[in-house]
Amino acid sequence: MTVRPHLPSTWNRSLRLMLATGLALAFHVIPAAAHQAPAGWQYDSSCCSGVDCYQAPKSDVKETKYGYQLSTGELIPYSDHRIKRSHDEYFHECKPGGDANSQRSFCLYVPDRGM
Repeated sequence: MTVRPHLPSTWNRSLRLMLATGLALAFHVIPAAAHQAPAGWQYDSSCCSGVDCYQAPKSDVKETKYGYQLSTGELIPYSDHRIKRSHDEYFHECKPGGDANSQRSFCLYVPDRGM
């Protein structure tokens, strides 16, 4: 017969509380903060987790008949929900980790074209 030591009920409650708190912290997701473009405006948090967006060189984005063609070959149709309005005169790309070579964009910020 195994004898288990009797622990005071307050100790059991404390242990359970610490375990529950530890699990809650382990699975707690802190929302990522977006960061600012060089001109000072804020990228949308749905596009950027703080490191994903950058001002793209003009040569990286071409306007085609079907949409925006990025230098990586990715085509983002004009009707795509990932297209956002740029708050300056530059294109801004948002890709995982800000990797300009990534084939997948989270968002593309497009400057106004005077229309």
